[in-house]
Amino acid sequence: MEIAVLGGGCFWCLEAVYEQVRGVDRVTPGYCGGHRPDPSYEQVCAGVTGHAEVVEICFDPTIITFRQILEVFFAIHDPTTLNRQGNDIGTQYRSVIFCQSDSQHQEAVAVIEALTQANAFPTPIVTEVAANPVFYPAEAYHHHYFARNPQQGYCQFVVAPKVLKFRQYFKDWQK
Repeated sequence: MEIAVLGGGCFWCLEAVYEQVRGVDRVTPGYCGGHRPDPSYEQVCAGVTGHAEVVEICFDPTIITFRQILEVFFAIHDPTTLNRQGNDIGTQYRSVIFCQSDSQHQEAVAVIEALTQANAFPTPIVTEVAANPVFYPAEAYHHHYFARNPQQGYCQFVVAPKVLKFRQYFKDWQK
């Protein structure tokens, strides 16, 4: 198994999508990239810790590659908005890839370069590619949030469209 740690706005969105990806064993929402040990959701949301909302994805690279994990990542969030995803604004919502190894770093840079060369987005990609700092799991009530709260407003209007986009464009990669 390998680990990927990605931040692309609210971790509920990323978790909901990656829980449906074939080859993904576990998705854990959490916080990464800040300066305060063991931050709380409230502290991260207030923007006082420097952490990003992220998901830690445990996956089988013989079934889905890190590059494919990144292909899904770049398809389901906007990597061109600095410290923002939709109405979620702040460094905690930044687009970031916390690489677990030199090979992940090289792959992340290569994917961003390929997307840039292909003019895949109308404005430049601002996704941060960084070394992996300490990962702190989010509080239990954040785990499987979309699955447990599909009727909640944010889930209906923000999370569900990303899940539908994944289902539409990545049919062969679904569990």
